[in-house]
Amino acid sequence: MSAILHAGPSIIAAFLGSLVEFVEALTIVLAVGTVRGWRPALTGALAGALVLIAIVLLLGPLLSVVPLQPLQLAIGLLLLLFGMRWLRKAILRAAGIIPLHDETMAFAAETAEMRAAGPITTLRLDPIAVVTTFKAVVLEGIEVAFIVIAVGAAGHTLLAASFGAAVAGVLVIGLGIVLHRPLARVPENALKFAVGVLISAFGCFWIGEGLGFAWPGEDLAILAMIAGFLVVGLASAQVAGRRRTMVQGE
Repeated sequence: MSAILHAGPSIIAAFLGSLVEFVEALTIVLAVGTVRGWRPALTGALAGALVLIAIVLLLGPLLSVVPLQPLQLAIGLLLLLFGMRWLRKAILRAAGIIPLHDETMAFAAETAEMRAAGPITTLRLDPIAVVTTFKAVVLEGIEVAFIVIAVGAAGHTLLAASFGAAVAGVLVIGLGIVLHRPLARVPENALKFAVGVLISAFGCFWIGEGLGFAWPGEDLAILAMIAGFLVVGLASAQVAGRRRTMVQGE
């Protein structure tokens, strides 16, 4: 039962967090490939993916030599800060205070930027395309690597978290190949809201574990924290939305 409770939330958090980042990276790769050619765009993306795999493979085992409690405390603090950042933005978007992320608009903006970047080179691999997709995959993927390592290492569920991220990657790549357009219908803000809730709950749990606190119900406390963050997040979005309406009506 304990293994299931550890692995299940790890898989879900890694899957949802990775899904958001992979969708954003896919939008850039599609824009670059459409304007400057698919060979250099995919070459840069593949190189970025290999760098990220190397990061996970190198850092994951190294964390196993760190004493467990200091590791749980450090990762818990990072997860809480990371999760609250995502949750805060998701709440503000849900309340209409900041605009929702639109992959269609992001694709149009990236396409225009690629057209303005200069003439396409006669070289086999256009350096602008390679660098752009490499940078996009690495930057978006670093957050994926952080989620996988942080969620998996502290609870010894690195394999489970990696599996969740891999499934998200395969899903997004498969849909990108089939649809050949940005995944604009993915409910990105809802996903970020869910990831913020999950990662914040993990952060609180591991901070307590790192401080030697005995959680009531042990691993079941994770589910209680998820429920607590979810309720607080939804209530905060409602309050912020009403306040925004009142301010606009004045």
